[in-house]
Amino acid sequence: MSTRYPFTAVVGMDDLRLALLLNAVSPAVGGVLVRGEKGTAKSTAVRALAELLPEVPVVAGCRFSCDPASPDPGCPDGPHGNAPGTSRPARMVELPVGASEDRLVGALDIEKALAEGVKAFEPGLLAAAHRGILYVDEVNLLSDHLIDHLLDAAAMGASHVEREGVSVRHAARFLLVGTMNPEEGELRPQLLDRFGLTVEVAASRDPEQRVEVVRRRLAFEDDPAAFAARWAGEEAALRERIVAARELLPRVELGDAVLLQIAATCAAFEVDGMRADIVMARTATALAAWAGRTGVTSEDVRQAALLALPHRRRRSPFDAPGLDEDKLDETLERFKGDDEDPEPEPDGPGDGGPGGGGPDGGGVPPQGEGPDGPAPESAETPESAPAPESAETPESAPAPAPQGAGAGERGAVKAGEPFRTKVLSVPGLGEGAAGRRSRARTEHGRTTGSTRPRGALTKLHLAATVRAAAPHQRARGRSGPGLVVRGDDLRQATREGREGNLVLFAVDASGSMAARQRMSAVKGAVLSLLLDAYQRRDKVGLVTFRGRDAEVALPPTSSVDAAAARLEKLPTGGRTPLSAGLLKAHDVLRVERLRDPSRRPLLVVVTDGRATGGGADPVALAARAARLHAAEGTASVVVDCETGPVRLGLAGTLARELGGTAVTLDELRADSIAGLVRDVQADNATRRAA
Repeated sequence: MSTRYPFTAVVGMDDLRLALLLNAVSPAVGGVLVRGEKGTAKSTAVRALAELLPEVPVVAGCRFSCDPASPDPGCPDGPHGNAPGTSRPARMVELPVGASEDRLVGALDIEKALAEGVKAFEPGLLAAAHRGILYVDEVNLLSDHLIDHLLDAAAMGASHVEREGVSVRHAARFLLVGTMNPEEGELRPQLLDRFGLTVEVAASRDPEQRVEVVRRRLAFEDDPAAFAARWAGEEAALRERIVAARELLPRVELGDAVLLQIAATCAAFEVDGMRADIVMARTATALAAWAGRTGVTSEDVRQAALLALPHRRRRSPFDAPGLDEDKLDETLERFKGDDEDPEPEPDGPGDGGPGGGGPDGGGVPPQGEGPDGPAPESAETPESAPAPESAETPESAPAPAPQGAGAGERGAVKAGEPFRTKVLSVPGLGEGAAGRRSRARTEHGRTTGSTRPRGALTKLHLAATVRAAAPHQRARGRSGPGLVVRGDDLRQATREGREGNLVLFAVDASGSMAARQRMSAVKGAVLSLLLDAYQRRDKVGLVTFRGRDAEVALPPTSSVDAAAARLEKLPTGGRTPLSAGLLKAHDVLRVERLRDPSRRPLLVVVTDGRATGGGADPVALAARAARLHAAEGTASVVVDCETGPVRLGLAGTLARELGGTAVTLDELRADSIAGLVRDVQADNATRRAA
């Protein structure tokens, strides 16, 4: 077994270490979501936590980790009766982003179930994680159907496996820990709310602390066993502290005054539902136990709010998580009870001070202090660390025009208010990643037929299987009521659902679009389409064209808030190199087809249709570039931004060259555009076939 990096050797990241330790003390807190840029040791810290957890008592031989003191009466390996107990180390089970549904929830042997009536069940990762940690690296990239199973298990504390009337249920209570890079896209709101706490991590900008990180990492890689041995004392002390805090936890009192502060804080920040109140109460209680106290203080409530509320404050994917600490302090002070004891007496392993049990993560050597001596103090604390960049820029004076892109440029203007758009879908039937936009063959959805399975059977088509086996019953010597089924009789159900697409925006930022009111409306429309892409689990990309050329403002990504941020800062001005924008979009789509051939693209061109730059005959060049997209069958929509009483209809001409359709900004809101892309593409396909 490989040696893991010691938890106490992690430098800095106080909030992350504290959040993980609070969940170790009280798993009921509900897990941790770790958000941060790549290369910040998120995964290292999470994996190190498993080594600190106390051993777990289990029923000997039970594959589902039943507790000998209270075994699950419905355990598939039960009933256990007076089965002997044993103990094993706490597990940390990793869920790969590309895992199959059967790998997560387990698999039934359908052939045995049909032929012998036996529930032959192979447990999955949810069973392995029961009473331990389920860790998902890059959790924001997890497929929707896996997220659905995680949500069910987290809500019910059990996993259900259903296969054509054959059912297995087992307990699945685990500590859910996820890491993610926000640049790769955000989490679904339902899963985001299931994480009890969230922390933001970023690499320190203090050179001395960065040196210490590198020094320790190199020492670990040179000799992992020796490095771990040097930190064994600190690891053992922290492990004992967790055990002591767990024992103290039931004796911690949560008074009415503290509960009022928690409720008032959640109400003041307008969080949805009641889960935030419950998580804050559990977190504040765990903080008191970790500090060795039997009473919860206002400082515990404050720290609990900073960990439990930021991710519940998001109102849209473009809102950065965060909390107004001045408003938090004001609320806590307003609802502070008169009889609150500001300094409860310690009654446990810590003394409530830094490094000795306080809510700053005491008990862990401060800033990574250990056998190698103290690490340099971090230049950034949770209060002073820079907040993540928001997708929305404050209203201020326009940015100065960039140089070299043409005369008459104007600075960026703020986007108009986003609105709900109708669905723009790709025609035909795809086979891309699961999503919510276009029709596709998927593992989930309505059953449309059957086929012979290629590889392991995942979705049995019962009627087709029976039809395949029925003609051979006499030849197989069937004599009883059972059906004699063989492997080649099994049929896989084919299903139709929805896929996510690559939505590539090509946005005209030329001088003809530069009128402030007009460009604000255009940005608002694109922002609305980005919000729709987020909800439908699409990848998005952004190409802009103005002046003399086009550029890829954002390569295809799952992070729609990154696209919104680039859009918000987009200046306008200069000529309209429409052909350059279409050719740049063609290059992006060509590369993406090689990288991800199953994900079908949808090109959204936002322009008034003018072509005034890019060559001697810009109109002909634009038409030729548009026909490249049409020849490859790329689904396309032109959002016509032309305004005024006299309209030239150039966007409609461009749409015809693309083989797509044109919609105005007003029609983007209307019911009349539902299915326009699909209908026009279907008509074009019919004409080409004829």
